[in-house]
Amino acid sequence: MNVFDAAARPDEPALLARRRRNFGAASVLFFEAPLEVMRGEGAWMIAVDGRRYLDCYNNVLSLGHCHPAVAEAVARQSAALTVNSRYLTEGVERYLEALKATLPPALSNAVLVCSGSEANDLALRVAASATGARGVIVTEAAYHGNTSAVADISPSSWRRARAPAHVRIVPAPSPAAFGEDVAGGFAAAVAEAAASLHGAGFGLSALIADTIFSSDGVHSGPAGFLAEAAAAAHAAGGLFIADEVQPGFARTGEAFWGFARHGVEPDIVTMGKPMGNGFPMAGMATRPDLLARYCEEFGFFSTFGANPVAAAAGLAVLDTIALEGLQARAEAQGRRLRARFTEIAAVDGRLVAVRGAGLFFGLELADAGLARRVINGMRERGVLIGAAGRTGETLKARPPLTLTDAEGDLFAGALEAALAAA
Repeated sequence: MNVFDAAARPDEPALLARRRRNFGAASVLFFEAPLEVMRGEGAWMIAVDGRRYLDCYNNVLSLGHCHPAVAEAVARQSAALTVNSRYLTEGVERYLEALKATLPPALSNAVLVCSGSEANDLALRVAASATGARGVIVTEAAYHGNTSAVADISPSSWRRARAPAHVRIVPAPSPAAFGEDVAGGFAAAVAEAAASLHGAGFGLSALIADTIFSSDGVHSGPAGFLAEAAAAAHAAGGLFIADEVQPGFARTGEAFWGFARHGVEPDIVTMGKPMGNGFPMAGMATRPDLLARYCEEFGFFSTFGANPVAAAAGLAVLDTIALEGLQARAEAQGRRLRARFTEIAAVDGRLVAVRGAGLFFGLELADAGLARRVINGMRERGVLIGAAGRTGETLKARPPLTLTDAEGDLFAGALEAALAAA
């Protein structure tokens, strides 16, 4: 999936050699020739040689690199107070109240942590406590994090591992798997997986889904299909966990949260990456009864999760999305770019499908080899994107919500040129 292959680069630069010595086998870098970057501004990253790259992949910086509102908020709060979560600070409560205003009213309790992995790990524990069951249903190329518990439900991370006994895998919600009735087919697959878990004695604790199915290749439509699957999970005694780490915070344009596009109310929502526009923060929101039941069995706190610097970053992100109208902008820019990509697909049949919502795109190509060539071809043309899907056949792009028309045109032009060259 666009991972640097050290064996193909024996003449490695000095910094790359240091990286490999320090990180060892855990070193993961993008592109055939990894980038050394030194600065970012808006939608752009600047390499050490001065070349500028349009960053259409880094969903962490959803407002763009070094957004002044976030940078100033973090610097101001850091200069005033940094403290752990077991003290009262007004800024943390102000942030949580602003965050909860974007969520369904029933999800009135929130826990702040430091990473999406932590948020999903806690969500699994809350679901298990509420249901008394262990079984979990995920899609075939899902990614939900890297703690032990969430690595077990992240097939996209597995190289030689197989699904643990308490996990059932269902196909990604696509016409390729379910024909014209994606909603009904996906719900039936969830129901069948739940029955299997009950038969094996695990029961169903939760269906967990990234609500745009990004690691599966970005499966966004038709809007509403997820509601039937959530209902199937509830009918089987489980909860529905909406993993909003990637699609949340106005990314899909049509709604602030990915689950809202489907008209479904989750039992638990997890979030991360874009929350602080680069500041490490994440969270889980749920109903008070579910959280109270878990806390009767286990004590829980995150030392740094609810710290005032994180809250300042998070509030700056929410304020900026509202003040700059970034949700509407994402919807409009996304519609314009999908139309452009559809025009390219009409000319080049190797672009098999154009999927996505807002500024979240999945562009399925004929095969993974072509996808890799196009990704590296776009990098050569100054545009950065990534890959997704079961075999890496889908181009995955998430430009910042601040993307301009000119930057969008550059993105589309680089895709067209890289396809032609490949």
